[in-house]
Amino acid sequence: MDFKNIIYEKRGPGAWIYLNRPELMNPLNLEIIQEIGQAWDDLERDYSIKALVITGKGKAFSAGADLSFVKQLMEGGGDPRIFAEYGRTWERVFNGIENSRVPVIGAINGLCLAGGLELALVCDILIASEEARIGDQHTNFGLIAGGGGTQRLPRKIGINRAKELILTGDWITPQKAMEWGLVNMVVPADKLEEAATEMVNKIVSKSSEASRIAKLLVNQGMQMNIHEALKLEQWAIGLHYKGEDVREGLTAFKERRKPQFK
Repeated sequence: MDFKNIIYEKRGPGAWIYLNRPELMNPLNLEIIQEIGQAWDDLERDYSIKALVITGKGKAFSAGADLSFVKQLMEGGGDPRIFAEYGRTWERVFNGIENSRVPVIGAINGLCLAGGLELALVCDILIASEEARIGDQHTNFGLIAGGGGTQRLPRKIGINRAKELILTGDWITPQKAMEWGLVNMVVPADKLEEAATEMVNKIVSKSSEASRIAKLLVNQGMQMNIHEALKLEQWAIGLHYKGEDVREGLTAFKERRKPQFK
């Protein structure tokens, strides 16, 4: 697959998407989101892929939406149908990544702002470089988040901290982001890709079916009351425990060997 704005690579059971417009801090315009969506569609069909890493080239993960594109459309310089397509595509791709069958690791290599933060929020695990700067800066430009930021951020870090980031337009260090529960770990900049690779290797050594169902249960359960979520978990267990991966896992435990999941 040929892309202009991203690099899409498969490395064994892991796939990597690099946002690749470093000279502009990897802005999220319609084209780059469409390309992310095409790569995501491909890996969803490729069952040899068991984990995905999203990161950026250059000094930014992503500094957010392409504001020149938004400005042109808002001032009547572009077709409003394109802006509507932009919103629909953004929602489809971000929701798809969040609910992907594979675990998604966000490797935050630099600036992660506004729409870039919204992209990070749909990842399952976030690893940040010590040089990362993270924030929602929509209000600095008279804007509000349109990629799920006002909804996912408070669910991730709590309502008060989310309001602080959203209403002040400030950014925070990766260390504070980890303290707030937004990122899982912080590593030196030159160790970021190594840390992401280690996380991929750890994840793909597990049962991909168990990982898929566990991720689904967490995501769906967060939208339900605890009683209904527990019922969903029990229903899922009843189905999953009939599967081959469970038999292999229990057999490997009995035989004191590492399981070979299919």
